[in-house]
Amino acid sequence: MLTNTLASGLEIVEKELQSVVNSDVDILTDAGLHLIKSGGKRLRPQLSILAYLAAGGENVAEVAPIGAAIEMVHTATLVHDDINDHSMMRRGKLTVHAKWGRTFALLAGDYLFTKVYELMAPFGAEYNVIMSDACTKLVEGETLQAQAAKAGEMDRETYKTIISRKTASLFEAGARMGAMLAGAEEKLIEALSSYAYNLGLTFQIVDDILDIIGDPETMGKPVGTDLAQNRGVTAAQNGGLDEVATAVAEADDPIAQMMAKLRESGAMDIARMQAQEMAERAREALKSVAESEAKDEMTNLIELVLERQS
Repeated sequence: MLTNTLASGLEIVEKELQSVVNSDVDILTDAGLHLIKSGGKRLRPQLSILAYLAAGGENVAEVAPIGAAIEMVHTATLVHDDINDHSMMRRGKLTVHAKWGRTFALLAGDYLFTKVYELMAPFGAEYNVIMSDACTKLVEGETLQAQAAKAGEMDRETYKTIISRKTASLFEAGARMGAMLAGAEEKLIEALSSYAYNLGLTFQIVDDILDIIGDPETMGKPVGTDLAQNRGVTAAQNGGLDEVATAVAEADDPIAQMMAKLRESGAMDIARMQAQEMAERAREALKSVAESEAKDEMTNLIELVLERQS
């Protein structure tokens, strides 16, 4: 039953995403659909739907536009992130800037952000304030990351602040709005929000680990991007990467050598322990949520996030 309900909700999300990017300026439509149709985990809208169902919601069509809005924010950030990272591949396809150029990619990313307003308009001020706050934190997190990477000051506390804002805030907002839309009491809203926040932290730590040990073909994008820019979870271990970087500075392929050294250094083990800790906090938050198929699926998501390879 839950499988069908969730699939139905995600199908609506997909239709919303593809419909809302339509423009009479063809390049904006084409660029939006290029990324939307390339796939993705759709984890963020799943959380909105599952939180809604776990809080007693019954009509997934009611919450799907919120899931679509959350996913649209994420999609817009990918366009801009790929420009900043000089990435040429995303989800196994050319990035928007690789296909259309930097100027049109910037405009396409802006366009996708503005479409979030259209998706959120029917939900009123309270929901829009939550979305606005999440988007603000996301930009703050990305800015702090760029500052720390440039200054070479990516310690563990800074790293946690960054990922809590740039990733976990959007996870949390989706679950919070889903639970609110179902009419949940405040205690349940906070429990589901805490779960999603900690799942978001787990997701980002694992994502940063995969930037070192992941398979580019499986992931559909290059690895080593964070390392090359002195950021990510490995940059936060022991105050940075200076010792490892010095050891490989003379290598023909310093990034490849640095990745190899990091695999040997134990930094990945520390990062995995951090991911496990955040995952346990997500599990703890679910303890106060009533038993349901939606709760079971949320528990399963924790393991899927921890074990993912792409």
